[in-house]
Amino acid sequence: MKKGKLIVVSGPSGVGKDTVVSKYLEKHKEDELSISMTSRAIRNNEVDGVNYYFKTKEEFEEAIDNNELLEYAMYNGNYYGTPRKEVEKRINNGINVILVIEVVGAMNVKNMMKDDCTLIFILPPSMDELRERLINRGTDSMDSIDNRLDIARREIEVSEKYDFKIVNDDLDKAVNELENIIKNKIN
Repeated sequence: MKKGKLIVVSGPSGVGKDTVVSKYLEKHKEDELSISMTSRAIRNNEVDGVNYYFKTKEEFEEAIDNNELLEYAMYNGNYYGTPRKEVEKRINNGINVILVIEVVGAMNVKNMMKDDCTLIFILPPSMDELRERLINRGTDSMDSIDNRLDIARREIEVSEKYDFKIVNDDLDKAVNELENIIKNKIN
């Protein structure tokens, strides 16, 4: 059986990476999203086991100690990581697995998996547009938004290490670009 592909998608908070990947997966049910684990608080519209596996800081640190994560990182004061066993099982069963993770985690996956993963970075049309998206999302304080924008600037610098970049200035166009990369450009 042919192994599946590991596809890592990153981008700044508010860039729309989850939306782009979600729209892609609506069209391609044969590919699957890896559900990340986090120690951050659950938001009103989120479901444990669907959006993330929500864990306490202590539970997350136990998973780290037990080598149960493919990668993990601290972002904006919270842990985020990818449960290893489920990803490896799916890939070995021929399923393409998409990870939507931040850049530190993506670099860790790339270092571990080498050529067995492809990195795709979603860029905002501009920093001003990204700021507006974060404000309009209505989930963060202005201090948090300013912090996320500072992080975004650093993340965009790291995007040079990614295999592909997509500017999310039009959702349908971004989804089509993601589809083209996954279906036509990844061996």
